[in-house]
Amino acid sequence: MKKILISVAPWETRAAVTKDDRLQNIYFADHTAIQLERSFYKGLVTKVLPGIQTAFVDIGQEKAGFLHISEIDRELALTRMQETIAIEDEISEDDQLEREPVRRQYHSSPDIGKILQEGEPILVQVCKEPVYEKGAKLTTCFTLPGRFLVLLPNIPRIGISKKIDDREERQRLKSVVLNNLPSGMGAIIRTSMYRRGEKEIKQDLDYLVRAWNDILERYAKAQLQEKIHEDLPLSQAIVRDYLDEDVESVITNDPKTHQEVYKFVKVIAPEYSHKIKLFKEPPLLFARYNIDKQIDEALQKKVILRSGGSIIIESTEAMTVIDVNTGKYTGSTNVEDTILQTNLEAAEEVVRQLRLRNIGGLIVIDFIDMSTSSNRQKLYHFLEQSLREHDKYQSVVLKVSEFGLVQMTRKRTGKTLIQQLTQSCQCCHGRGFTKSVNTLSNAILHNLKLTLLEAGKIKALIINVAPSIFEHITHREYEAILTLEKEFNCTITIASNAQIATEDYKVEITK
Repeated sequence: MKKILISVAPWETRAAVTKDDRLQNIYFADHTAIQLERSFYKGLVTKVLPGIQTAFVDIGQEKAGFLHISEIDRELALTRMQETIAIEDEISEDDQLEREPVRRQYHSSPDIGKILQEGEPILVQVCKEPVYEKGAKLTTCFTLPGRFLVLLPNIPRIGISKKIDDREERQRLKSVVLNNLPSGMGAIIRTSMYRRGEKEIKQDLDYLVRAWNDILERYAKAQLQEKIHEDLPLSQAIVRDYLDEDVESVITNDPKTHQEVYKFVKVIAPEYSHKIKLFKEPPLLFARYNIDKQIDEALQKKVILRSGGSIIIESTEAMTVIDVNTGKYTGSTNVEDTILQTNLEAAEEVVRQLRLRNIGGLIVIDFIDMSTSSNRQKLYHFLEQSLREHDKYQSVVLKVSEFGLVQMTRKRTGKTLIQQLTQSCQCCHGRGFTKSVNTLSNAILHNLKLTLLEAGKIKALIINVAPSIFEHITHREYEAILTLEKEFNCTITIASNAQIATEDYKVEITK
C-alpha cells in the first residue's frame, strides 16, 4: 500500500510518496524560495528573435524567461497573425506580389515576429524552472491541474489518460467533460477520474474554471512582472495529485498542516478524510519511515538491485546514461535467462529512479546484451508498460537495439533531485575528479617560474600550498626549487597551509 508523508519544519516542507515502504517520489518546498513552476505572470516581452523562433519575457526574475513558438497556443498565434496580415494589407493594398509570401507563411509555419512585439504585456505560465544558465521556460498553453482533470482554458481539445483502457468508460468520461466544459476550453482526463460520477467531475471542473476566471481578472489589474497565480502549497498539491484508493494514509507531523490538509480533503475528496493522520514526534517522521536514508541513496551513482546486480546513473546537461551490470547475480538456469531477469529487474528500478530523481530529457540505457530478439522484445514491452503504469509524465521509448541500448525521452519537470540537494564540489569544481598531486605540483612550479619572470627583481617569495602539495614538492622537487632560486637570485619558501584547497596556491612576493 502507498503512504503520503508530509514533514513540516520552520525552514522547509518535505513530502514523500512510498509504496511498501520504498520511496517512490520526493518533493521539497523551501519556505524562503520562490516557487516558479505552474505560476502565472503578467510578463513583458523584452526581445523577439525570429531566427530561433523565441521571445524573451521579463517576469521579474534574475533571468528573463524564454517562450518558444511551440509553446504559444494556436488561438493566440492565429489571432496575432491575422492582425499582422490585415495591417500589411492596408499598407500595401495593391501589392499582391508582396502579400502572397506572407499568407503562405501564415498557413505553413507561424512567425513569432508576427505574433509578439517587444514592449507588450503577455500572460504566461512557467512550465519549467530555471536550469543551469537558462531562464524559466514559459508557455501560453495554460494548464490548471485538478483532482480528476487538468483544465486547458485556451486549448479546445480533450485528452485522456492511457491508463484508462476501457473503451466505454473513456467515451463516458469524454461525454461528461464535454457536456460541462465551457466553450473554447479543453481538458486532460486524469486516471483518477476512472469510474467517477458526473457530480464529482463537475465539482472539480467548476473549481478550475473559477480559478481561471480569477486569473484573468487579476491579469487585467496586475502590474508588469507581477505574479498573479501560483499552485497550491506542497502539502495540499501532493494530496491532490496522489490521494486515491491505493493510498493507505496521509501522515503529517504538524498539527496546523494536518488541519489544513484535512479541510482540503473534506472539500475535494470527503470519502478519504479518514486517511488524514497526525504523527507525534519523536522519532522524526522521515526517520521513522527510513526516508532520509533512501534520499541519500538516490544521490549515489550506483543502485544495488535485489538480485545483486546494479545500475549506474550518470547525468549531464544534455542527457542521462544508465548502465546495467549483473554484479553478483549468477542465476539458477542458463546465461540468457539470467541476463533477461537482471534486465527486467533493472528496467523496473530505472522507472523508479527516473521518478525519484526527477530525471528528464534524453536518456540512454545500456542493458546487458541479449542474443535473442524475443528477449529484447520482452524487455522493451516491460519497460514501456512500467513507464505507462507507474510514471505520470510522458515518455517515448525506442526498441532495444542489437547492442542492448534503449533510447528514450521523458518530460522534464523542474530541477532534478541532485540539482535540488547538491552543489558543485569546491575541490573538483564539478568534474567528479581532481588532478593528481604530481600534476598539480608541476603546474604550480610552472606558474611559479612565470611569476618570477614577470615580477622582475625580487628578494624573496613565499608560496602557500596544500599539505599534500607541500609534501610532494619538498620531498621530490626540492632540487627544482634550488634551481629556480639560483636562476632568479631570490629566496623561495614553500609553506604548508591546511586552509588552501589542493588545486589552489597563494604567492607572497617581497621586493
